[in-house]
Amino acid sequence: MKHWFTRLTASLALGLLALAARADTWPSHPIKFVVPFGPGGANDLVARAVAEGVAKQLGQAVVVENKPGAGSVLGADAVAKSAPDGYTFLTPAAGVITNAMIKGKMPYKDDDLVPVAMMAVSPSIIVVPMDSPIRDLKGLVAASKTGVGLNFSTAGTGSTPHFVAEMLRHEAGAKLQIIPYKSGSEGVFAVMGKQVDATSEASVVVLPQLKGAKLRAIASTWSSRIAELPDLPTAKEQGFSGVLIGHWSGVFAPKGTPDEILDKMNRAVDAALKTPELRARLIPQGIDPVGGSRADFARFIAAEKARLAPIARSADMKED
Repeated sequence: MKHWFTRLTASLALGLLALAARADTWPSHPIKFVVPFGPGGANDLVARAVAEGVAKQLGQAVVVENKPGAGSVLGADAVAKSAPDGYTFLTPAAGVITNAMIKGKMPYKDDDLVPVAMMAVSPSIIVVPMDSPIRDLKGLVAASKTGVGLNFSTAGTGSTPHFVAEMLRHEAGAKLQIIPYKSGSEGVFAVMGKQVDATSEASVVVLPQLKGAKLRAIASTWSSRIAELPDLPTAKEQGFSGVLIGHWSGVFAPKGTPDEILDKMNRAVDAALKTPELRARLIPQGIDPVGGSRADFARFIAAEKARLAPIARSADMKED
């Protein structure tokens, strides 16, 4: 028994030394960022921009792989089950925490993915048709309380627009009929075509329509104003502090990835987001770089879970 214990202790010690050595030489070959959505969307755009910046910081290529499916669960599951060696990371959106709130069964546990770094946020913007009489958030709530209410498009159950609608219902008693579409872009086009009265979508999605005077923005739903739209007040500034959500994106790693590697990746992401090149690429598209420490991102994730879970429960959000 004593001999067995000695061998086990030596084996564990060698394993720890191997991990430490691996962290010291990391990265020695290309890193993979898995985007759990198709190419061309806001999350993909941010991931590719940050991947280029991180590659410059680390002196190693960062390859972006799109793995869409099941509302981002397919890509997240693949990363959760990957080797925790620092060469596979997930770059998801908010679904990485809200999926567990609305899906009956998940193929991985929340703690199988470790938060590494916040990348950016594309604040949600509440929009109405350009010729709508609604000019601000109070006007939207007031209009919803007359007649049969207002139709509000979403990108499906548990999407950010869905949470915005439920927040307006809960916070202000808005009377909104939720009309689900297959994507946020379809929901936006429904507003432009006047099939629905309003929606909320990521700034990067609606900014071109706003600049083309095809939609009117009445509020943003993040904690601060959008750098590219400094004159647009937040929901909080208009008296609706409970209407708070954004289309954020971050970097996660498989559980068990050495802390030294996670710290290096965090510093690389944070440094990349501070460069003038990356900021000039993201900000004009309505995307605000964030960055920060691992602890900052972990606190943000915990706060989002605590804040959004009761909304999902009260609205009885279930997978479509």
